[in-house]
Amino acid sequence: MSRPEVDRFGKEGYLEEKTEFGSASFVYALQSKKDGDGLSASYEANKMIMFVPEQIQQEWVTTEKVGYDATMPIGNGKTTYLLLEKDFKCVDGEHIEDQSDNYEHPTKTC
Repeated sequence: MSRPEVDRFGKEGYLEEKTEFGSASFVYALQSKKDGDGLSASYEANKMIMFVPEQIQQEWVTTEKVGYDATMPIGNGKTTYLLLEKDFKCVDGEHIEDQSDNYEHPTKTC
């Protein structure tokens, strides 16, 4: 996530984006929650929400911590991998999109 997205999530406790697929759309969101000790998620009606415990939210937005991950059981012996991560400049070597709002890469210079 870019610096402004992380800041907004820190202030509001909720962040939502939408990707259009023709006449359909997929909504993905972050939502802070009071309890819990790890990431979790739900998926319903073309909307995925990743739930972030307040303790993790506060640490993530106020420190240099890059991200968090978790493996969440989804039933029938299956799991899904969750990743919450800050975006860095120059990670992929390509500059197709504007990276000016991303975090400075700790080991590279653009």
